[in-house]
Amino acid sequence: MTLLRTPAGEALRFVVLAGGMLWLIVSGATSFGYPWQWHRVPRYLGQTFDGAFWPGPLLRGLAVTVEISAVALVLSLLIGLAAALARLKGTAVGRAVARGYLELIRNTPLLIQIYLFYFVLAPIVGMSRWWVAVLALALFEGASMSEAIRGAVLAVPRGHWESAAALGLGEWQCYRHVVLPQALRLALPALAGRAVSLVKASAIVSVIAVFDLTTEGRNIISDTFMTFEIWLTVAALYLMITTPLSLAAQWLERRLGTSA
Repeated sequence: MTLLRTPAGEALRFVVLAGGMLWLIVSGATSFGYPWQWHRVPRYLGQTFDGAFWPGPLLRGLAVTVEISAVALVLSLLIGLAAALARLKGTAVGRAVARGYLELIRNTPLLIQIYLFYFVLAPIVGMSRWWVAVLALALFEGASMSEAIRGAVLAVPRGHWESAAALGLGEWQCYRHVVLPQALRLALPALAGRAVSLVKASAIVSVIAVFDLTTEGRNIISDTFMTFEIWLTVAALYLMITTPLSLAAQWLERRLGTSA
């Protein structure tokens, strides 16, 4: 039982579970005579010409997904930190704005938010669909991150605040030098988990024709009708991103829990 709780054991459980799900999908598709065409999939990943590798639509889409997710992650951290500080130590107006932002974002679907950004905001300010995707994802995940950061700030022992004040540090100096370093450390596992969620949520930007991994996969399927092969390949590519992030989140949670 102890072995199953180690990173190797968790990886083994994941492989077994993924293998079982893959077997069910393949068995189900084969049972009604689906014509598998796996030999055609590699060309959509990439091809080699004259000794040079040229990425196919799936790898190009994967690059767009990684790019959007990375930029949105940075922005969501900044938005989450700003919202958390506004609720903790902001003015009455700042607290009201932060609270309104949280309630609005958390209580409406991401799909509706993306449509509002794309059809209402983007035409007014001349925003590209790429930035619509980034901003919508950043605001959506920033709401959850702000709560994680706020909870971590409140978890810092009161004695640390009092010690900083005794040393003559002002309120914002106390936040900068004493509280936030500890709070971000406490919030790291939750923030890593939100990063995984952000990558998975990025698939929804395909609804506004951003050429990410999901959009490219859907376009290939419409041309080739290789539904199972392409979606399984797309899922595997997403797993290449989310699995290391998930393992990192679990490792951080164990490490920080042990050292606490």
